[in-house]
Amino acid sequence: MDEIAPEYDVVVLGTGLTECVLSGVLSVKGNKVLHIDRNDHYGGEAASVNIEALFKKYGNVAPGEEPWKKYGRVNDWNIDLVPKLLMSNGELTNILVSTDVTRYLEFKQIAGSYVQQGKGPKATVAKVPSDAGEALRSSLMGLFEKRRAKKFLEWVGDFKEDDPASHQGLDIHACTMKDVYDKFGLEDNTRDFVGHSMALYPSDEYINQTGAAVETINRIRLYVNSMARYGKSPYIYPLYGLGELPQGFARLSAIYGGTYMLNTDVDEVLYENGKVSGIKATMKDRDDQSEAMKFETKTKKIIADPSYFPDKTKVTGYLLKAICILNHPIDKTDSSDSVQLIIPQSQVGRKHDIYIAMVSSAHNVCPKGYYVAIVSTIAENDANHHLELEPGFERLGKIEEKFMGPPIPLYEPTDNGEESNIFISKSYDATSHFETTTDDVRDVYRRATGEELKVEGLREDQQLATE
Repeated sequence: MDEIAPEYDVVVLGTGLTECVLSGVLSVKGNKVLHIDRNDHYGGEAASVNIEALFKKYGNVAPGEEPWKKYGRVNDWNIDLVPKLLMSNGELTNILVSTDVTRYLEFKQIAGSYVQQGKGPKATVAKVPSDAGEALRSSLMGLFEKRRAKKFLEWVGDFKEDDPASHQGLDIHACTMKDVYDKFGLEDNTRDFVGHSMALYPSDEYINQTGAAVETINRIRLYVNSMARYGKSPYIYPLYGLGELPQGFARLSAIYGGTYMLNTDVDEVLYENGKVSGIKATMKDRDDQSEAMKFETKTKKIIADPSYFPDKTKVTGYLLKAICILNHPIDKTDSSDSVQLIIPQSQVGRKHDIYIAMVSSAHNVCPKGYYVAIVSTIAENDANHHLELEPGFERLGKIEEKFMGPPIPLYEPTDNGEESNIFISKSYDATSHFETTTDDVRDVYRRATGEELKVEGLREDQQLATE
């Protein structure tokens, strides 16, 4: 551990991905950063844990038993607590590239992106079409609908926001996405997979929002462009699990002079005239033989995850999540080692989508012959949460182990931090991709610095290191 300085430009609390990205970016841009976590490991809610820790965390252990031993070596497992995949052309990937944190990480492509129509064993599961040609071959649509979807995706590809001639006669900044779908005569099921599996909206609220059409078109284009980069799917995933991402940014911050302190409690936040001025903290002893170290340092800004300032946050909903161990891939998909599968809310009579992210030994997260699948959604009832995830469990088939804790509160800040200079991130949502998380990274950065976060994306001829 580096010596504690008397003052830092920014103190970051929590080592979740959002906080680690911001710590790394701010360090690269010349800020003196102190990064603290009360836990003894990186990642916070976005950590990757071994199978023994998973059993112990979710209470699936009777006294004296060690059920994890039947699954091989404990350290062959790196199981994510948050189910997220990266879009290969998405914002997080652009941040990885622009900060050069990719030198610490290797990625592997997710083998397939799927959507479900209907429910139960007879439901249709099909690859999400990514261009006009795939739309014509898709089993999701009948013959005439395929032609309509082909025309729609061709139009999306040719669309230019500043060229009214490409808008098909629509007042694109004033119309709703419903108006666009109606223009092309798309059926409800087609609207479902376009909006939820390509534009990646978690619910149907976007359809009737005035002016949302341009954003939706850009989201679809991002999906198509990400798909085009590697071929099988638009998603990539870090080898050894998502816990590698925050650690990569921690290394990046350290190279640029950032100071990291794990196993450290914040005892008091100091203020002057209503604005943060510093912190008092204690670095706990790790072996019960050394004394805890207390220190105080000054800062004018704090960036933190919601758990550090519960009085400055509000609950916006509850996340339901089940981590499942399988000994087989997911039925009705052609992807043997990994998949993202979305069950749109309208297909199962819900208000929120159900997400499934599955990875395997191909990603160095489990031994050969096993698969890790995480099913997630937003709670819509006060009880029977297991039933809310049931459509996802049905899709998985036989489950060897199921780890499901209580509903997880989702927090967001109650103010923008301008008065106190304390800038708080949001909780991770149910989506199985990082686009909403990187929206939050940009938002916190904007609030904390007064500037937009500018990053360079991958060039057309450039690839990430993937296996």
